Amino acid sequence: MNTDTIVAVATPSGRGAIGIVRLSGSNTAHIVQRMTGTLPPPRHARFTPFLDLAGDVLDDGILIYCPGPYSYTGEDVAEFQAHGNPVILGQLVQAACACGARPARPGEFTERAFLNGRLDLAQAEAVADLIASQSARAARSALRSLHGEFGAAVTALIARVQQTRAALEASIDFADELHAADLLAEQRRECFALRHDLGVLLGRATQGQRLSGGANVAIIGEPNVGKSSLLNRLAGSDRAIVSEFPGTTRDLVDADVLVGDIPLRLIDTAGLRQTEDPIEREGIRRTHAARTKADLVITIVDTDSASRGTHDALLAEFASAGQTAIVVHNKIDLRQAGPKCEAVAGIDHVHLSALTGAGIDLLIAAVQRALGVDAEDESEFSARSRHLEALQGALTAIEAITVDDLEQAPELVAEHYRTATQALEAIAGRYSNEDLLGDIFARFCIGK
Repeated sequence: MNTDTIVAVATPSGRGAIGIVRLSGSNTAHIVQRMTGTLPPPRHARFTPFLDLAGDVLDDGILIYCPGPYSYTGEDVAEFQAHGNPVILGQLVQAACACGARPARPGEFTERAFLNGRLDLAQAEAVADLIASQSARAARSALRSLHGEFGAAVTALIARVQQTRAALEASIDFADELHAADLLAEQRRECFALRHDLGVLLGRATQGQRLSGGANVAIIGEPNVGKSSLLNRLAGSDRAIVSEFPGTTRDLVDADVLVGDIPLRLIDTAGLRQTEDPIEREGIRRTHAARTKADLVITIVDTDSASRGTHDALLAEFASAGQTAIVVHNKIDLRQAGPKCEAVAGIDHVHLSALTGAGIDLLIAAVQRALGVDAEDESEFSARSRHLEALQGALTAIEAITVDDLEQAPELVAEHYRTATQALEAIAGRYSNEDLLGDIFARFCIGK
């Protein structure tokens, strides 16, 4: 349990109408009285001068005091709402430190909320996701996690796994019961139900992680098929140079955009072709490197081009590597064709014009599908990579259970259930080590 009191500016850096300095810890009430000469009733706002140790007025503002455990951190908390001048806010922090506080580490307020049982670890991480949300939908998914919906779903699964394991282990002591038809049928039903429900939850978390974490999308193809034009169209600005001369793009050009509620880093690449130019060859090498690291690849084909060998070879390469791809047939305006999207061998082929914008909406929908984001179903939770790994670990453990194991190796089945339980409990932080917690909260802003 922390006994020291921490202080930090809780509002963004820069000048504004209001700036907030937050305190938390056992010495909060004493520091508030030293800096204001008063201690307001809990959760009541009071307008008061803010003083330094010499009694000089630093500013006038609103003071709010929330004694623990009914506060954000579970400790005594106070907020000084002053004018948003960085100089004033810095003086308030210095005055609090002179009274016995210390500067907070990034995320330390939320870390204390977790350690004091005010939030589980998934909720704590949702706080950072909510602050960093780049779309209204991402903010809604983070709020669902912050309100505990994700944690509640995980807790319910933990309880079911434990109950199923307990029923199995209770029967191990009575060997005849292991072969009872009712017990085996119930174990099979619950095992399949757990697989299904874990898969659903993993899908919802994966969708939420994509909304918050975004994706890298590489745009590749031969020279002059419209890669730079497509990047500019999606970015809404001229980020890449467009020219009729092949080989214009020799290095990677990227742009951060929001496409269908998903934050994307679009990467324009050098055109793929045989060349003796050493600089262009280096650009092509970087193209292949960017492609292998991308979450999604958009390969562009010029509808008027007779050369399709490069793109067909690339699709075969994507398939063998298990990489997600979309094929864009560009320049439909040159042959006066309409936009369309069709699935060929499980890959979306979008016919569009990067020049006019016709069919861009079809591409956006295809990107959402390829990245696993359902445009209609907003049931996702904000999630992190570690959550997905934990859910996948639990699902893998349950999927390893066979009917033969239930009949012949119940001890092995019980171990699979135990593994699944531990994986799920890591999401809420019950099996988290200090290094993991330090890494998670170090990514928060100071003051939160």
